[in-house]
Amino acid sequence: MRRRKHKEDSGFNIWRSYSDMMCGLLLLFVLIMCVTLFQAQKNYNDSLQERDERLAMQEQYTQEILEQQNTLDAQQGQIQTQDEQLSSYRAQLDELAAQLEEQEAQLNEQSAQLEEQSAQLNAQQASLDEKTQQLATQQQQIENIIGVKAEVIEALQQEFTAQNVNVNIDSTTGALMLDANVMFDYNEAVLTEEGEAVLQEVLPIYCQVLMQDEYTDDLAEIIIDGYTDTSGDYAYNLSLSQRRSLAVAQYLLEIQEEFLTEEQTENLKEHLTVNGHSMSNPILDEEGNVDMDASRRVEIKFRLKDEEMIEELNNLMQEQQAETSAETTAQEASETTAENQETETES
Repeated sequence: MRRRKHKEDSGFNIWRSYSDMMCGLLLLFVLIMCVTLFQAQKNYNDSLQERDERLAMQEQYTQEILEQQNTLDAQQGQIQTQDEQLSSYRAQLDELAAQLEEQEAQLNEQSAQLEEQSAQLNAQQASLDEKTQQLATQQQQIENIIGVKAEVIEALQQEFTAQNVNVNIDSTTGALMLDANVMFDYNEAVLTEEGEAVLQEVLPIYCQVLMQDEYTDDLAEIIIDGYTDTSGDYAYNLSLSQRRSLAVAQYLLEIQEEFLTEEQTENLKEHLTVNGHSMSNPILDEEGNVDMDASRRVEIKFRLKDEEMIEELNNLMQEQQAETSAETTAQEASETTAENQETETES
């Protein structure tokens, strides 16, 4: 029998990598918060120093005014000029006082923004912690699902070996591929004698393993899929692939009582599904061309109930990744706005 080649499952470590990425993002957010607080404190200290210098200057100006007032007593001829200078100094002091009040208001506003950003970071931290916990739970669930499937596949391989039946069970999907060229005559959907002999040999072993009590609770489907080569009309090939997979299913139902109990027979009927895929998913040779003979096949495989959960978990993780990206973008925009305001204040 020929088999369809599959790539090794390399998705095992993606969740650990994703968890590492989440930790990196957490450290990045903490670093951003620290840098922002440090910059705000520095700006605040610089503003206080500038205010003190201006107050000192104001005191100096006041001292000069007093000295000039004393000089006016002795220099009556210069009173008008000194009064004009005094008015100018007062105007400058008023302007400086107004600037100080404006800067103080800006500092208060920046302080409020920093408090708001700190609250946002705390909320994001809590959200990240929650998502990290969810990812850990999801990872455990996926590992459990993969463990059950690997156990079933190993049981199938061991049973075929014990029965001295030479077949190849796909180590990733647990699929058993049957050559349609052996099972059926060309363009026919009636099982040949050789095809029935093959099914008589492999179907009991495959179904007996899946119908074991330890696996029935996790079993969702036993699937028989029919495929054709890529020649001819799609609709015709669809009908042919469906009739071929149905012929295998009907033969299985005819012989099931020979190797299954009454309860297992009922379970088989509840879980058995038949599909025709026409010319889709053809098998390619080493050069990347369609292997017409190998593409004409019937595959028998199984699906666990919890495999549906894997797709849901993947969708959830993608949504969480999109939310994290949106939060990061919003945080960067907020930081840019704060930096612009700080630049305006310094100016």
